[in-house]
Amino acid sequence: MSATPIELPLARRARRRLRADATWRRWTAAWLGGSVLGIVNGTLRELAYKDRVGGLTADQISGATLIGLLALYFWLVDRRWPIPTRRAAFAIGGTWVLLSVAFEFLFGHWVDGDSWSELAGNYNLAEGNLWLLVLAWIGAGPAVIRRLRRGEGGTR
Repeated sequence: MSATPIELPLARRARRRLRADATWRRWTAAWLGGSVLGIVNGTLRELAYKDRVGGLTADQISGATLIGLLALYFWLVDRRWPIPTRRAAFAIGGTWVLLSVAFEFLFGHWVDGDSWSELAGNYNLAEGNLWLLVLAWIGAGPAVIRRLRRGEGGTR
């Protein structure tokens, strides 16, 4: 029995979807490594330079440093588990953003003892807080790294 012309693309799509789902699960687990990078980066900020440069400047330096660390981490994870499509890359980035915001608010409030208004203040770009830019990178970074690693110009 041979496959009809319609069945072949459907089978290919199903295989691609299974690969994408496995990749999404692996990348979701890899978020834990990204959160460790964030914690280490924040600890270094608090211990190494916050008192010398001030809180806001330290947060800005830390945000830029975290973006760089995450870019390297995305690159390494994508080497291990390549993201099959741009759509999957944005799904992974969106998942990471949701996990990061939930972690920030839950850990920040219940473990660090920060107030909800303090935590919400991290999202105020007008006051120089760059956390929204970090989250934007977390959301778009997997797609950017995927494209850079593959040299793509296409829309897939």
